[in-house]
Amino acid sequence: MSLAIAARLARRELRSGLGGFRIFLLCLTLGVGAIAAVGSVRSAIEGGLAREGRALLGGDAELRLTYRFADEAERAWLTEHSAAWSEVVDFRSMATAPSGERSLTQVKAIDDNWPLVGAPVFDPPMDIATLLAGRDGLPGAALDPLLIDRLGLEIGDRVRLGTQDFALMAAVVREPDTVGTTFGFGPRSLVGIEALRQSGLIGAGSMFDTSYRLVLRDGDTLAETRRSLIDTFHDAGIRWRDSTRAEPGIERFVDRIGAFLVLVGLAGLAVGGIGVSAAVRAYLDAKTGVIATLKTLGAEGRVIFATYFLQIGVLTLLGVTLGVALGAGALLVAVPLAQDSLPVPIANGIYPRPLAEAALYGLLTALVFTLWPLARVERVRAAALYRGQGAEARARPRLVLILALALSVAALIGAAVWFSGTWELALGAALGIAGALGLLALVALALRALARRVARSTALRGRTALRLALGAVGNPREGAVAVVLSLGLGLTVLATVGQIDANLRGAIATEMPDRAPSFFFLDLQPDQVEPFRTALTAFEGVSDIETAPQLRGVISQINGRPAREYGNHWVLRGDRGLTYAADQGRLRLTQGEWWPDDYAGPPLISFGAEEGTELGLALGDTITVNVLGRDITGTIANFRELDFRTGGIGFVMTFNPGAFAGAPHTVIATARAPEGSEGAILRALGRDFPNVTAIPIREAAERLGEALGALAAATSLAALATLATGFVVLIGAAAAGERARVFEAAVLKTLGATRGRILASFALRSALMGGAAGLVAIGAGGIAAWAVLTQVMEIPFRFDPVSALLIVLGGIFAVLLAGLLFALRPLAARPAGVLRAQE
Repeated sequence: MSLAIAARLARRELRSGLGGFRIFLLCLTLGVGAIAAVGSVRSAIEGGLAREGRALLGGDAELRLTYRFADEAERAWLTEHSAAWSEVVDFRSMATAPSGERSLTQVKAIDDNWPLVGAPVFDPPMDIATLLAGRDGLPGAALDPLLIDRLGLEIGDRVRLGTQDFALMAAVVREPDTVGTTFGFGPRSLVGIEALRQSGLIGAGSMFDTSYRLVLRDGDTLAETRRSLIDTFHDAGIRWRDSTRAEPGIERFVDRIGAFLVLVGLAGLAVGGIGVSAAVRAYLDAKTGVIATLKTLGAEGRVIFATYFLQIGVLTLLGVTLGVALGAGALLVAVPLAQDSLPVPIANGIYPRPLAEAALYGLLTALVFTLWPLARVERVRAAALYRGQGAEARARPRLVLILALALSVAALIGAAVWFSGTWELALGAALGIAGALGLLALVALALRALARRVARSTALRGRTALRLALGAVGNPREGAVAVVLSLGLGLTVLATVGQIDANLRGAIATEMPDRAPSFFFLDLQPDQVEPFRTALTAFEGVSDIETAPQLRGVISQINGRPAREYGNHWVLRGDRGLTYAADQGRLRLTQGEWWPDDYAGPPLISFGAEEGTELGLALGDTITVNVLGRDITGTIANFRELDFRTGGIGFVMTFNPGAFAGAPHTVIATARAPEGSEGAILRALGRDFPNVTAIPIREAAERLGEALGALAAATSLAALATLATGFVVLIGAAAAGERARVFEAAVLKTLGATRGRILASFALRSALMGGAAGLVAIGAGGIAAWAVLTQVMEIPFRFDPVSALLIVLGGIFAVLLAGLLFALRPLAARPAGVLRAQE
């Protein structure tokens, strides 16, 4: 019976319109919309990868080999188990223009069957046969437009790879399997396999990957084909990939960055929840007379609670629906505009799961932030309401409602942990948001108490505007808590991103060049090492030349068990660089002992200490590595320190020399050179060592900086969405306090205050609250950035004052703008009319 009465009362209240709930709806809509948009984009990318799996892979399945081509038996198997197959070779090299200009390039060598699925686009348009046929007796090549521009080439010019000249036939506009090829530091060159064999770049020990893409025969399945491959070539070091998961690496990246951005979106939703709570409090205060009258007429507290709970529940459903529609609509509108510029395919459409997740987040957030003010009003007496205490009256909610609030918070955190897929990140983010909100609330309360105390100080006599501002900040009805909470959390996220981005860019721009070599040289043949070293030392300023033999292999077993049973650690994914050494040199051991220089026994391994700990390895464990189709099992003899931050030569696994006796391999080299000498060194080495690939570290660092910039931009956009929600809360707080400011301005004008002094008072109070929010954000953001950089990335943290100053100024500007937007009416009000209305 009481629920029916509450429903009837709620329906009557709703007939009066949405007045007082616009901020409520806007906060909820923005928060839910941001999470729905991020989740929908992630699902759209996953859908695009699944839909375009065959094209991205270049066939139904792919067999990948490292540093070798398929032998006769493997080629016979490919012919027997496919309707068609294609061979693709991928590696790094140097492209040389007739002028002598050289540039790093990622070479893809193809056969006549490429591509099995999809079609490439060239400028000018042509088919594969015409491209590979070339002109003037030279084989053809297609280059990335960026590479053509770097080398100053025109269509029809010559370009050299190794010792082979090619005719530049076209620019590569699009490859159907671009995402499926190896990531490289240089732009693409496309040539034929047969012509590549004449270049001298592919030989014994050269670093290259060979992929064999195949289209299945009618009736065959991927599972059957894979089983046949394993049964026939189980120890040949062949890696299998199929179109059901054409790009697992990209999927992992999208999942993780998507989960991270959703968690940033939850911070925005938490900010929106503050606005929701403030809007509910303001609405209930406005309904003080109605609630008092209902209680006087005999309405129970439960009926009052149910009335407004149902009313706010209906509005919550409306806000969540609008947010879901906003998120889904943003994807539908943005994808057609950005599809051509994105590196991955996106399947545009409406995805129910992320929309449902966003809706659940919105419902739980609204419940968490509205339950407390509703529960407090339920226990307030009618006499207290008539005395004007309203929602500010101190009343303890029922125990059952407190338990419901706790369960709602637990459900919200549990949903974030469940849906994110990375419980550590989700739980850490949830605790971080809760901690930041708690810290901001304490700071806001302390600011309010300090402002009230300072305003009464005799030291401020004669500074009327400042005393008025401080007095207003100390007034509980001014909303200092809501302002600091809503703005501070958004600024904290932005401050964290800013400090991390500044530290990473600083490490790349300053620390890395100081410690790292200037060049990496790949594909050196063993008999070229000494002539190469002599050629390098002929250049003035070249120093710190280091060399190491290099092979690559795949870890197939650990202690006789398949490596996949040890998890998905990065060391176990794909092939890893291997080397061998007779003496310890400058390596620092953490456990075990180095083998004697003349050791000639079974293979021994020196393993990276940190990586070994993460994999749970110990001295005496065995690791089986497949190198060039041959399994080599070694025993861990020692663990050693590894520091990849130096940018120098570093291998997770170092074997004793006898482990790879007779195995073809190349040598990797590093060297330091004066800035500005790179071009001359590249040109000279290109003439004498055309097979050697040189990677300038500065160029690699620039590409890494671009990638970090893209990640920082994506996170900053999510943080800006949080700030946008916070600004809406500021607008709501300013609008709610406009009536009080009108009365305050009227009293001050009556006492002789000018409009300028009143405006200065309004501006100062806004600046004080914005500055406080900014300072707290700098502290909380700095702590969060320090934790991420030092504990996760193991990079030294340096406080960046520029981004910190921008955060403080941004906070002051945001509160000033929101406050001054609602300062015009109080300044224009006539004191007589305002004061008469109070009678």
